[in-house]
Amino acid sequence: MRPSLYEFAGGEAAFLSLARAHHVRCVADPLLSHPFSHPGQHPEHVDRLGLYWAEVLGGPPRYSRDCGGDQSSMLVLHAGHGEGMVELGQIFVQCFVAALDDAGLPDDPEFRAAMRAYMEWSVADLDTYNPEGSTVPEGLGMPRWDWDGLVRA
Repeated sequence: MRPSLYEFAGGEAAFLSLARAHHVRCVADPLLSHPFSHPGQHPEHVDRLGLYWAEVLGGPPRYSRDCGGDQSSMLVLHAGHGEGMVELGQIFVQCFVAALDDAGLPDDPEFRAAMRAYMEWSVADLDTYNPEGSTVPEGLGMPRWDWDGLVRA
Protein backbone atom coordinates (compact mmCIF):
# COMPACT_ATOMS: atom_id res chain seq x y z
CA MET A 1 0.00 0.00 0.00
CA ARG A 2 1.24 3.47 -0.90
CA PRO A 3 1.95 5.84 2.03
CA SER A 4 -0.15 8.96 2.44
CA LEU A 5 1.15 12.18 0.94
CA TYR A 6 1.80 13.24 4.53
CA GLU A 7 3.99 10.20 5.20
CA PHE A 8 5.73 10.40 1.83
CA ALA A 9 6.56 14.08 2.44
CA GLY A 10 8.19 13.33 5.78
CA GLY A 11 5.40 13.92 8.30
CA GLU A 12 4.58 16.95 10.39
CA ALA A 13 8.09 18.42 10.33
CA ALA A 14 8.02 18.46 6.53
CA PHE A 15 4.72 20.36 6.47
CA LEU A 16 5.88 22.87 9.05
CA SER A 17 8.98 23.46 6.91
CA LEU A 18 6.80 23.77 3.83
CA ALA A 19 4.54 26.34 5.48
CA ARG A 20 7.54 28.39 6.59
CA ALA A 21 9.19 28.24 3.16
CA HIS A 22 5.90 29.13 1.50
CA HIS A 23 5.40 32.09 3.84
CA VAL A 24 8.87 33.43 3.03
CA ARG A 25 8.09 33.27 -0.69
CA CYS A 26 4.69 34.91 -0.27
CA VAL A 27 6.06 37.78 1.83
CA ALA A 28 8.79 38.33 -0.78
CA ASP A 29 6.30 38.53 -3.65
CA PRO A 30 5.22 42.11 -4.45
CA LEU A 31 1.55 41.14 -4.91
CA LEU A 32 1.22 38.58 -2.12
CA SER A 33 3.22 40.46 0.49
CA HIS A 34 0.31 42.63 1.61
CA PRO A 35 -2.11 39.87 2.64
CA PHE A 36 0.77 37.96 4.24
CA SER A 37 2.11 40.80 6.33
CA HIS A 38 -1.02 42.52 7.63
CA PRO A 39 -1.43 43.03 11.38
CA GLY A 40 -3.90 40.87 13.20
CA GLN A 41 -2.67 37.52 11.94
CA HIS A 42 -2.56 34.82 14.55
CA PRO A 43 1.00 34.71 15.96
CA GLU A 44 1.21 31.02 15.03
CA HIS A 45 -0.43 31.43 11.62
CA VAL A 46 2.40 29.80 9.68
CA ASP A 47 2.67 26.74 11.93
CA ARG A 48 -1.12 26.39 11.97
CA LEU A 49 -1.04 26.42 8.17
CA GLY A 50 1.51 23.60 8.25
CA LEU A 51 -0.75 21.61 10.57
CA TYR A 52 -3.73 22.28 8.30
CA TRP A 53 -1.87 21.05 5.20
CA ALA A 54 -0.56 18.04 7.11
CA GLU A 55 -4.08 17.03 8.17
CA VAL A 56 -5.61 17.56 4.73
CA LEU A 57 -2.84 15.57 3.07
CA GLY A 58 -3.17 12.48 5.26
CA GLY A 59 -1.76 13.39 8.65
CA PRO A 60 -3.33 13.36 12.09
CA PRO A 61 -6.10 15.84 12.99
CA ARG A 62 -3.81 18.27 14.81
CA TYR A 63 -5.25 21.35 13.11
CA SER A 64 -8.83 20.30 13.90
CA ARG A 65 -8.03 19.19 17.43
CA ASP A 66 -5.32 21.59 18.63
CA CYS A 67 -6.26 24.72 16.70
CA GLY A 68 -10.02 24.28 16.97
CA GLY A 69 -10.43 24.64 13.25
CA ASP A 70 -12.36 23.04 10.46
CA GLN A 71 -12.70 23.85 6.78
CA SER A 72 -15.31 26.51 7.50
CA SER A 73 -13.04 28.37 9.93
CA MET A 74 -10.18 28.30 7.43
CA LEU A 75 -12.38 29.59 4.61
CA VAL A 76 -13.85 32.36 6.80
CA LEU A 77 -10.33 33.69 7.43
CA HIS A 78 -9.78 34.12 3.71
CA ALA A 79 -13.25 34.84 2.32
CA GLY A 80 -14.86 38.04 1.11
CA HIS A 81 -11.80 39.86 -0.15
CA GLY A 82 -13.46 40.68 -3.46
CA GLU A 83 -12.90 39.81 -7.06
CA GLY A 84 -9.44 40.01 -8.56
CA MET A 85 -8.02 37.37 -6.24
CA VAL A 86 -7.56 34.88 -9.10
CA GLU A 87 -4.14 36.27 -10.01
CA LEU A 88 -3.08 36.11 -6.36
CA GLY A 89 -4.25 32.50 -6.25
CA GLN A 90 -2.06 31.62 -9.22
CA ILE A 91 0.95 33.27 -7.59
CA PHE A 92 0.10 31.48 -4.33
CA VAL A 93 0.22 28.13 -6.18
CA GLN A 94 3.54 29.06 -7.80
CA CYS A 95 4.99 29.94 -4.39
CA PHE A 96 3.70 26.66 -2.98
CA VAL A 97 5.30 24.61 -5.76
CA ALA A 98 8.63 26.44 -5.36
CA ALA A 99 8.46 26.06 -1.57
CA LEU A 100 8.36 22.28 -2.01
CA ASP A 101 11.98 22.57 -3.15
CA ASP A 102 12.88 25.13 -0.48
CA ALA A 103 11.57 22.79 2.23
CA GLY A 104 13.37 19.78 0.76
CA LEU A 105 10.24 17.72 0.10
CA PRO A 106 10.61 14.71 -2.20
CA ASP A 107 11.27 15.47 -5.86
CA ASP A 108 9.09 12.59 -7.02
CA PRO A 109 7.00 13.58 -10.10
CA GLU A 110 3.81 11.86 -8.88
CA PHE A 111 4.14 13.44 -5.45
CA ARG A 112 4.74 16.87 -6.92
CA ALA A 113 1.78 16.49 -9.28
CA ALA A 114 -0.51 15.48 -6.40
CA MET A 115 0.67 18.40 -4.27
CA ARG A 116 0.19 20.90 -7.10
CA ALA A 117 -3.26 19.46 -7.90
CA TYR A 118 -4.22 19.80 -4.24
CA MET A 119 -3.17 23.44 -4.08
CA GLU A 120 -4.90 24.29 -7.37
CA TRP A 121 -8.10 22.69 -6.03
CA SER A 122 -7.73 24.49 -2.70
CA VAL A 123 -7.29 27.89 -4.34
CA ALA A 124 -10.27 27.26 -6.64
CA ASP A 125 -12.37 26.24 -3.63
CA LEU A 126 -11.43 29.43 -1.81
CA ASP A 127 -12.15 31.50 -4.92
CA THR A 128 -15.83 30.57 -4.63
CA TYR A 129 -15.90 32.63 -1.41
CA ASN A 130 -13.92 35.65 -2.69
CA PRO A 131 -16.85 37.92 -3.62
CA GLU A 132 -17.50 40.54 -0.97
CA GLY A 133 -20.33 39.49 1.31
CA SER A 134 -19.78 35.79 0.70
CA THR A 135 -21.05 33.51 3.41
CA VAL A 136 -19.15 30.35 4.29
CA PRO A 137 -21.38 27.51 5.51
CA GLU A 138 -20.71 26.37 9.06
CA GLY A 139 -19.46 22.90 9.84
CA LEU A 140 -17.66 22.08 6.61
CA GLY A 141 -15.58 18.99 7.27
CA MET A 142 -11.89 18.94 6.62
CA PRO A 143 -11.09 17.93 3.07
CA ARG A 144 -8.82 14.93 2.58
CA TRP A 145 -6.54 14.69 -0.39
CA ASP A 146 -4.48 11.72 -1.57
CA TRP A 147 -2.45 10.67 -4.58
CA ASP A 148 -5.58 10.48 -6.73
CA GLY A 149 -7.21 13.72 -5.60
CA LEU A 150 -10.02 14.70 -3.29
CA VAL A 151 -11.13 11.80 -1.10
CA ARG A 152 -13.79 13.68 0.87
CA ALA A 153 -14.73 17.18 1.87
